[in-house]
Amino acid sequence: MRERIVGAAVRLTAEVGWSQVTMAKLGDLVGVSRQTVYNELGTKSGLAEAMISQELDRFLGVVSDAFDEHPTDLVAAIRAASRAVLEHAQDNQLLHAVVSATHGADTELLPLLTTHADSLLLAAKVVISERIAPYDLDLDAAHLDAAIDMVVRVVLSHVMQPTAAPADTAESIAWISARVLRP
Repeated sequence: MRERIVGAAVRLTAEVGWSQVTMAKLGDLVGVSRQTVYNELGTKSGLAEAMISQELDRFLGVVSDAFDEHPTDLVAAIRAASRAVLEHAQDNQLLHAVVSATHGADTELLPLLTTHADSLLLAAKVVISERIAPYDLDLDAAHLDAAIDMVVRVVLSHVMQPTAAPADTAESIAWISARVLRP
């Protein structure tokens, strides 16, 4: 039920903007009562967090798949993960609705991806740290953490405001990563 409601909320946000999303409209879309929507997600803020969390899980799944494809070459894994994330971002309805804020002054969700993105950054860094662990790197923990932070922040920056094609950006991120991660 929760996934159906969150999915409907993403579609509705993309179509009409976050400010027009109500628990009653979601209930109607999913075929349940407004109270059922509240019972599943709590408040509208809880709904927003659930939407962002679901999308983050999808993005991190793309990252994990890319690392699985390159188990012995970390830079290739970073290149593939960066490209996959950036390509996924191009077609992401929720991300476009939030970043473009084309629906008037409908920017209530934007802080979840920018100024209040601590949990998003932490989750991404945890996944990257876990995925990097099997690679043989000659870096102490502090420098490895700095490198992971740099890669995550650069990729997220390009997700929010792309400046080139995903393949080109991924190549640049891989080039920087190679300079930092390879002795």
